[in-house]
Amino acid sequence: MKRRHWATVAACAFSMLFAWAQFGGGPPWRHPVASSHMIQVGNATIQVDFGPGSLDLPTDAILRWVGNSASSVATYYGRFPVQRDRVLIERAAGRDILRGTTWGEVGGFPAFHRIVLGEQTTQADLDDDWEMTHEFVHTAFPSMDDDHHWIEEGLATYIEPIARVQRGSLRPEKIWADMMRDMPKGDPGSDDHGLDQTHTWGRTYWGGAQFCLLADVMIREQTHNRKGLQDALRGIVNAGGTIDQDWPIEKAFETGDRATGTHVLSQLYDSMKDAPKPVDLAGLWQRLGVVRDGDGIRFDDHAPEADIRKAITRVPGSGVMEWKNPGNSGASTGRG
Repeated sequence: MKRRHWATVAACAFSMLFAWAQFGGGPPWRHPVASSHMIQVGNATIQVDFGPGSLDLPTDAILRWVGNSASSVATYYGRFPVQRDRVLIERAAGRDILRGTTWGEVGGFPAFHRIVLGEQTTQADLDDDWEMTHEFVHTAFPSMDDDHHWIEEGLATYIEPIARVQRGSLRPEKIWADMMRDMPKGDPGSDDHGLDQTHTWGRTYWGGAQFCLLADVMIREQTHNRKGLQDALRGIVNAGGTIDQDWPIEKAFETGDRATGTHVLSQLYDSMKDAPKPVDLAGLWQRLGVVRDGDGIRFDDHAPEADIRKAITRVPGSGVMEWKNPGNSGASTGRG
């Protein structure tokens, strides 16, 4: 059994114990299903299953949330990364959206996600949610050894908000303000030994996100803004590098580099894997034209790399990839 993309070892243990206690034991993909629905994004099919029990929200609202998240990821990658996916929605008390978990190649599906929703979760909670998009991003990269968990979580942390901007669900000002606030959480500490050797929460999620941001900017600098990290990641997916495949990290980065005609991913990995490499975030924000302004930010479009900042969140040439629910062509179709 492959088990990938847990937040931490502790989260892994908690999730399995929680599932065992509340949902009858066994792996989540074998839990009981009360109803099943289908969503399509391009040529991909996502099976959305609901466990026993009821939620305050109607089923269509939850399907829109899943569909919009899948649409965001498909927009970023030019297609939904895997042909068949499964999402299991299970309920819990309260109104929290509990952290999701994603596995590759289990239960007969290339990708499987388990999300626990509080019974009293509201539409506003779904509108503000990032979890579902984050979990779908995990389908778009090969499964890595444990030492490379940072790239799996770093990619999902970095891409999730960008994909939602490209689909039209978030404004660029929001995500750049969030990045300015949160990226320092990934800074190496005094006892850091590089991304492959330092498995703290901050380095795994935000250290990985720093790697992705820096790689995106460097690729665009070297290609005169014609290509970016998005092109590298599309190249990896198009070469078959999805969650149901086990690849060495070097193969993934070499594949991405070929798609951009650079060596950015491989060289950046060599410089950051075994040694702390602080990212000059202040200098990066200045070059990109992201300026702190009170509690938020403003854009300086005269900054030297303002065009790179704009390109990162621009709708790709392949356009927005819509979704549909073939079982209900009304309220559960499209952007919702």
